[in-house]
Amino acid sequence: MGNFNITYEEVYEWIKKSCTHVSADSLEIMRKALERETGSGAKAMLSAMLENVTMADEQTKPVCQSPGFPTVYIRFSSTEGVDLLREYVPKAMVEATGNGYARPSIVHSLNRDNPGDNSGEGVPNIEYQYRPNQEYIEMIVSFKGCGAELGNIYKTMTTAQLGSDLNGMKNLVYETVVNAGGMPCPPSAIGIGIGGQMDVAAKLSREAISTRDWRDKNPDPQLNRLEEELLENINKLGVGPAGIGGNTTCLAVKIGMAATHTAICPVAINFHCWVARRFGVRLYPDGRREYLFAKEE
Repeated sequence: MGNFNITYEEVYEWIKKSCTHVSADSLEIMRKALERETGSGAKAMLSAMLENVTMADEQTKPVCQSPGFPTVYIRFSSTEGVDLLREYVPKAMVEATGNGYARPSIVHSLNRDNPGDNSGEGVPNIEYQYRPNQEYIEMIVSFKGCGAELGNIYKTMTTAQLGSDLNGMKNLVYETVVNAGGMPCPPSAIGIGIGGQMDVAAKLSREAISTRDWRDKNPDPQLNRLEEELLENINKLGVGPAGIGGNTTCLAVKIGMAATHTAICPVAINFHCWVARRFGVRLYPDGRREYLFAKEE
């Protein structure tokens, strides 16, 4: 393995880009949704959202007033280079906040004290994932909006509650979307974690919607069919952009699954607002960089 040639300056630029840009997969789906949308109010809302992205890009300003909660996924087979990312990422987060690219929104969970720089215990949340024989380090930075978090739910279901053709679980998803209304800043993307225990399902739901390209296909045929069915039916619920009505309620549904115990089926439903502040890069030992979510197809 090489030394990956990782510099603090480029890590800072990746963090800054995460705060000021919306990933290409979300933008592509949003533009296609605007073409299909039939409601005048919904079309106007989608147009305003896309105009906001353009203005933020031109002025290098935050896309949304809230930076959301930062999670960084680091996937590796060798620890070489990982220590540098672990050192650089939190520092870059603090510097980007100080330079006005992210609002300082991180507080002490109980006394609500705000250090003023988006630092704190467990922030950013860094998920280290060992991937045997992977030749590159993959880093995905995700600032997930926290208004959307208010609509999230978790339920430990039983086999009986899953229902025939998984109708129990599907209805849980639909009810959750309707109850959330405009709170998650729709059009949303939805991550669903299934299996394990509560902690596993919750992590799977966040990872699925934060690290997958929203235009991709699930490699598991059953899960792919379920994602497509849920997406189609959610967009028939009429919630619409910003909750004002329309046929663009959801941009993508992504499911992560693990095995579970015979007595239970944990299900976590995790909203992601349309502002997909994500940046992904693969770092190769010869210094090459491959960027994820960077191009519209």
